[in-house]
Amino acid sequence: MSCNVAIVGATGAVGAEFLIQLEQRRFPFTSLKLLASDRSAGKKLRCAGKEYTVEALRPDSFKGVNIALFSASTAIAKEYAPIARDAGAVVIDNSSAFRLESDVPLVVPEINPDAARRHKGIIANPNCTTIVALMAVGPLHKVSKITRLIISSYQAISGAGAEAMAELEQQTRDWVAGRPLKVETQPQQILFNLYPHIDVFTDNGYTKEEMKLTFEGRKILDHPTLKAAATCVRVPVMRCHSVSINVEFERKIAPDEARSILGKSSGVEVFDNPAKAEYPTPLRYTQKEKVGVGRIREDISSDRGGLALWSVGDQLAKGAAQNAVQIAELLIKRR
Repeated sequence: MSCNVAIVGATGAVGAEFLIQLEQRRFPFTSLKLLASDRSAGKKLRCAGKEYTVEALRPDSFKGVNIALFSASTAIAKEYAPIARDAGAVVIDNSSAFRLESDVPLVVPEINPDAARRHKGIIANPNCTTIVALMAVGPLHKVSKITRLIISSYQAISGAGAEAMAELEQQTRDWVAGRPLKVETQPQQILFNLYPHIDVFTDNGYTKEEMKLTFEGRKILDHPTLKAAATCVRVPVMRCHSVSINVEFERKIAPDEARSILGKSSGVEVFDNPAKAEYPTPLRYTQKEKVGVGRIREDISSDRGGLALWSVGDQLAKGAAQNAVQIAELLIKRR
């Protein structure tokens, strides 16, 4: 069944990915409305062989819209998502504005699809790193409950937005030309560098990005006592977040059992033959639908027989736009 779709933030990095996902997944929209700031109004964008003109976002933009895909700032989401909902649209929001609201589902379709059916007009898309990590451990959690989860993420610069991507490109050009490198959008130079600083630091010494794994993981897995900790690192990679994971379970899961479980899991590709240098990398999984999991091995530091593994996923695709469009697909199947 087709529907009328609006994209809020259509000219940003995730907005552009929305257009790709709608086309590639052949989402059955009847009409498509592209919304952005005043300065972007009038731009022309293409989707599924047709050209669309970007309109300025206004309170009356959602008349007749069934599904509104938001890829705007938290402030814009807080202001306009309720307006879109009250106009009759179901909002699928990529910001952090509603993720921890008790009456807003937080959904990864392969893990907790039933949560989407309990919406009250707004559904939240999880943080991209949370998605990439949980796609690797969520299927295992269904077999044996996770007791502890430790991750270190290596996050592409595109996670910081289009301006940050442009800054890495400009720093590369300036380095080749022997010019001084400018740092304007990020806390540190990103070229030839990395830094453990994504989002702002909180009173407990963790950043907001790092705390999202704990809070969002508990909600998505329906596991309020989940113990989790993260260190999130920005790296000079254009696309794909990579995550090193150490996980413990109530019942030991051996590496071969984990490979078997993950190999049968939707949205996951087991790519795990280190002897032949076969393991997930950002280049391999850029613009890929599935999350790659490899380096699956026993955590030899764990008294509980935990696992260590490596997960890579495209944070603009599965970590953002693709996941949101998959949620929209769940909605139209109900109509």
